[in-house]
Amino acid sequence: MRRVMTPGLLALVLLAAGQVHRPARAADHADGPAATADPTSDIDDVYAWMSQDGADINLVMTVGRNVPQSFRLSDKVQYVFHTTSRSTFGAAPGGEHNVICEFDASGTARCWAGFDEFVSGNASGSGIESDDGKMKVFAGVRNDPFFFNLTGLKKVEEIVGRAAPSLNFDAAGCPQLDAATAGALVTTLGTGKDDFLGFNAFAIVVQLDKTLLTRDGPIVSVWASTHRKAS
Repeated sequence: MRRVMTPGLLALVLLAAGQVHRPARAADHADGPAATADPTSDIDDVYAWMSQDGADINLVMTVGRNVPQSFRLSDKVQYVFHTTSRSTFGAAPGGEHNVICEFDASGTARCWAGFDEFVSGNASGSGIESDDGKMKVFAGVRNDPFFFNLTGLKKVEEIVGRAAPSLNFDAAGCPQLDAATAGALVTTLGTGKDDFLGFNAFAIVVQLDKTLLTRDGPIVSVWASTHRKAS
């Protein structure tokens, strides 16, 4: 019996396997007190994309915000990529084929992809690979790849707050902004800095042969969770 420690659904990423190469991302950088109190189970972001040749699916989960190089994942937590696949957009998905990773106190990784693939060892450095080469895993501290102009967002909130009393809305409920306000919003967001630049996160990176995740069709959905293991 396992208990979910962090919010369950972090990302729904639809990948037309073999056709989509642009990464899909989901951000979660401000959790409640339970997750924040245990950074080893606090997921930041989930990324999923196809390899350039369309043969593999890459999955990344980052954990902990601005962690030191000495940061380790907990041996009491499971780290899970949940995946389903379907034949077409809108069709009902098949069953879950999950990728589960665990780490012992020394940092040694053990990862499963369903019942078919298993890999174990030191996943830092160049990573580890399953016997048939269909699953590769890296785990270690890396620069947080998420870009967020937090300073610009706060300035946008100020601009919108000042303009709010005089705003009119169209039939669709969208605010009708004058050119000066619209231009200020675009400029403020588009010219700001990355406030996460230099932050580190612990990255769990898994590359899988796409046939392991596309049993029910070429459209793959991905989300991630962490679970406290039963004592």
